[in-house]
Amino acid sequence: MAEPFKNLIDPALVQAAVGPLQRACPAFDVERFVALACDGLESLELKARAMQVCAALEATLPPDFETAADVIEAALAPAEGKGSLPSPGDLGGNLRDGLRGWILWPAGEYIARHGQDRPQRALAALHALTQRFTAEFAIRPFIVRHPALAFATLQRWATDPSPQVRRLVSEGSRPRLPWGLRLQALVRDPSPTLPLLAALQDDPNEDVRRSVANHLNDIAKDHPQVVVAWLQTHLPGAPATRRALLRHASRTLVKQGHPGALQAWGLGAALRGDAELTLDPRRVMLGGEVRFTLRLRSTSARAQKLAIDYAVHHVKADGSRTPKVFKGWLIELPAHAETTLAKGHSLRPVTTRRYHGGEHALVVQVNGRPVAEASFTLVLPRAADGEGR
Repeated sequence: MAEPFKNLIDPALVQAAVGPLQRACPAFDVERFVALACDGLESLELKARAMQVCAALEATLPPDFETAADVIEAALAPAEGKGSLPSPGDLGGNLRDGLRGWILWPAGEYIARHGQDRPQRALAALHALTQRFTAEFAIRPFIVRHPALAFATLQRWATDPSPQVRRLVSEGSRPRLPWGLRLQALVRDPSPTLPLLAALQDDPNEDVRRSVANHLNDIAKDHPQVVVAWLQTHLPGAPATRRALLRHASRTLVKQGHPGALQAWGLGAALRGDAELTLDPRRVMLGGEVRFTLRLRSTSARAQKLAIDYAVHHVKADGSRTPKVFKGWLIELPAHAETTLAKGHSLRPVTTRRYHGGEHALVVQVNGRPVAEASFTLVLPRAADGEGR
């Protein structure tokens, strides 16, 4: 069984951080730090663990922020030489050469909380910290409170030699970063970040480019036309790496069947032909799988480029249904040809969705347009002998 994600910050990691902190600050109160950081730590989830370790740093680092920032920087391990985020499996408790990895989430939170009155010094510390982990959470309060300084700094960092710093430019300014402070001003108006994304979309580092794609996908959720315009400008003649970035960036719009996004990818035309959908089984226990087969027959004299997705219309508690779109296939259907596609859809319980028994619909869409529909009944374990409710 995989190790719980929350154990990325555990008492062993806290204890391992003591050496680098004490070397950087001989007066550092080791016993108090460990006691405060580890008190009930194992009962908490990951983010709460990070916040508790931050509180322990608040209680034990020097009270002057600039002095505390000096201590944090002096305790850091040598900068990472690669552009990807540290692998959880590599981060354990081995901090003999300095702080790196998940222990720096609490350190970044400390800088975000206490560096607002010294933003230039704080941003310099985050520049150092992100090269050993990431400062994508910590930089966001500075974007909110000091936008002019933050964006001028990010513009400069867009050409930084470190790929981790360049990635921070995009990831730290994402409007809807998971686990991060939502940047409401950028949700309303993403234009301040667009020059940054333009500067980074052809970055040689794959992690930087993936961050740009996720940032654009964030924007698409609130301003789809901004991303459609981006596709229209930056997709024609794009190299393979940019095409891959833009495909990932427009994934939400393509799944939603947004006409402008589909047209940008040459997927705007309706299916010319017939579609037949079959499901098996038609009655599925929670935890099982519904399998579906889609047969397409072309009536066109030309090949058709088709983006095929499917939406499952889940039953809600009040009996109504709400759809969620899932990725299917991207194919080219030759003229007057037939093809059969098959896929299984899992109905295992997940933490992000509560299932309710009843009749669910599965709708296949081609180039954003529904072409076939069928239904199945989801049966909850307690209702296995009843009517599926």
